[in-house]
Amino acid sequence: MPAIPKSILNFGADLATTWMPWRLRLSAVAAQAKTLRVLTRQLARTAQGREYGITPTLAYGKFARLVKPVTYESLAPQLERIYRGESDVLWPGPCTLFTRTAGTATPPKYLPVTPAMIQHYRVATLASLYFYTARIGHTGIFRGRQLFLGGNARLTSLPVAAADHAACGDLSAIAVQNLSPRFKKYFSEPSVAIAQIEDWSARLDAIVARTQYRDITMLAGLPNWLTILIGRMLTRARKGNTRTANLQDLWPNFECLVHGGTSLASFTDELKLLCGPGVRFHEVYPASEGFVAAQDAKHSLGLRLMTDVGIFYEFLPLPEYDSAPLAQLGPKAVPLESVKPGVDYVMLMTTPAGLCRYVNGDIVRFISTKPPRLIYVGQTKLRLNSFGERVLEKEITDALLKVCLQHGWRLINFHVAPLIIISLTGHNRGRHEWWVELKPGTVITPTGPTLAIELDAELQRISPGYAAKRQTGDMEDPIVRLVMPGIFAHWMQETGLWGDLHKMPRCRSDRTVADRLAEIARFTAD
Repeated sequence: MPAIPKSILNFGADLATTWMPWRLRLSAVAAQAKTLRVLTRQLARTAQGREYGITPTLAYGKFARLVKPVTYESLAPQLERIYRGESDVLWPGPCTLFTRTAGTATPPKYLPVTPAMIQHYRVATLASLYFYTARIGHTGIFRGRQLFLGGNARLTSLPVAAADHAACGDLSAIAVQNLSPRFKKYFSEPSVAIAQIEDWSARLDAIVARTQYRDITMLAGLPNWLTILIGRMLTRARKGNTRTANLQDLWPNFECLVHGGTSLASFTDELKLLCGPGVRFHEVYPASEGFVAAQDAKHSLGLRLMTDVGIFYEFLPLPEYDSAPLAQLGPKAVPLESVKPGVDYVMLMTTPAGLCRYVNGDIVRFISTKPPRLIYVGQTKLRLNSFGERVLEKEITDALLKVCLQHGWRLINFHVAPLIIISLTGHNRGRHEWWVELKPGTVITPTGPTLAIELDAELQRISPGYAAKRQTGDMEDPIVRLVMPGIFAHWMQETGLWGDLHKMPRCRSDRTVADRLAEIARFTAD
């Protein structure tokens, strides 16, 4: 491996002491106002800008009145025009590159990636690293190489008619293809060739073989897949050295594990053991629509919203989102300066890809406003609300993790679905059905009925909507089905969600996942 020149090593110090503090010199509110001005100057040059009446100097109040919130589905006509090669539709110029979403809550989406959007990804990535270096007080992660466990980095043709000129890939593919040359040479792992291996298991093996003896200082990815990669890494290393207990034994300068995309909570203890006692965790909040936030303080304070990296944010209170058609809710959304801590908001994004007041489905809750720090609490399409209970993904996850912690049970995976109870009187009721996979080998043997009683009590404690439905009798007590090891892995493999950037949907308001789990596990939902 070539030695890293001193001038390149100084990049980390410059990042921490000069570049990012200059970027963050504005207050969050002022940075958002500046961002909107930059965006409207470009949006005014597009077909959508002319349709809405966007001008280069449009003030926020008028912007919010003129532009209706949109979803991927409502943008379909404009996106079709871009796919066919038309210029200046959502953003100035043509677009030939598209990111493919993971498809956890909905079928995959294909979103435009403009040169301005690529610049956003670059700046936001540096900002997230600045937050880490500022938090710990040194730039050691730039003294070695940084290993990113992403999806398949191969770009493919956009699977849309008349779009042969366009390419698409997940965010990992686009990030790898657009790294700066010096970053690729001195910092980034794995190689582009390895990142483009289509078979996920083969890609893991190639990553292990290449990086086992490299000077890795940072490892990044989804927690569930990181545990598998680290397991393979340590298994291979132990064949030659039985004293290798964790990654720090293998990589002495390894100091940071970057995670995002799914809750770390159920993986925390295992990852701490696998990584080593001196490794710090650093959380980020990336999405296909943009890089939203990163950790800048202790974990309990939430993630710092990135207000000066090219995206303008608005926030629609969750109760309002459920109250009327989305197109009518534009005036209900508020800018950053008007958000309140403790309120659940549906996030609207205006981006350098031309997505204007775009609803990506994420629900967030602010922990503080000065500075703006938030947490992800779920998605609008991944809620339990079949019986009016309004339960969020975070509430479900928190309840299960607390019960497991109390008993020393280690969680592997889970899913929750509604189950309708048909009554002869015509007053149908419902309950939640939990599918839970735990690791074997605990002192207290878990049982479904025990879990059900404690989950019911805990969820009533933290979810007012659920508690109300349980107390009125509209919902009955939940059912918990403990499944054999490998059931969830089987489901993910057969649905094409094994590896890459895929995640297990924690809950749905239908039984699409649950009914298939029942078939795999040979249960019947009755």
